[in-house]
Amino acid sequence: MISNTSTGILNRRWRTGLMSACIGVGACLAPLAGQAETVFNFSSDYATRSVYTGKKTVPFAGQFKPGTIIIRTAYRKLYYVLGDGQAIEYGIGVGRDGFTWSGNVRVSRKAEWPEWRPPEEMIARQPDLPRLMPGGPENPLGARALYLGDTLYRIHGSAERSTIGTAVSSGCIRMVNEEVIDLYARVQVGAEVYVF
Repeated sequence: MISNTSTGILNRRWRTGLMSACIGVGACLAPLAGQAETVFNFSSDYATRSVYTGKKTVPFAGQFKPGTIIIRTAYRKLYYVLGDGQAIEYGIGVGRDGFTWSGNVRVSRKAEWPEWRPPEEMIARQPDLPRLMPGGPENPLGARALYLGDTLYRIHGSAERSTIGTAVSSGCIRMVNEEVIDLYARVQVGAEVYVF
């Protein structure tokens, strides 16, 4: 149930379910106001980069079951729901203009140091890309990958810490390697992922 944001289409069932689970987006998906530490500054609906200081546990209101992943693309944040009104908040890199998407999927598989096969669409845009890159520190998928449904998208690691808080990918969600390792250990195959 994926929708490219350029089309403006969002699956009705997903939207209705999400809204019934929350009292406003801010109450559901953002930490409570007044927290001492700021990771990103926000201007309108889009994040402005500042130095990312790492994952943290934050207050989290909403009726999502523990183990659910919530991605706020515009704010460059990923939340792993712990339950009892808390979530772990991670900084992320997201798809650049024209490559953002929204919807809900499930984690379909997990991989450690995954190999990377660029999709045909990416090769068409960048013909000099390798057709296969073995897993390892130089691989763009980083230390771990969570595959999202039957899409081409993944939540994956990156050695490029400077990309966290930016919109540079072809639609995948980037995390620093040490934090994707942490998330990978927590997430089960079949976990729900909501992206908006």
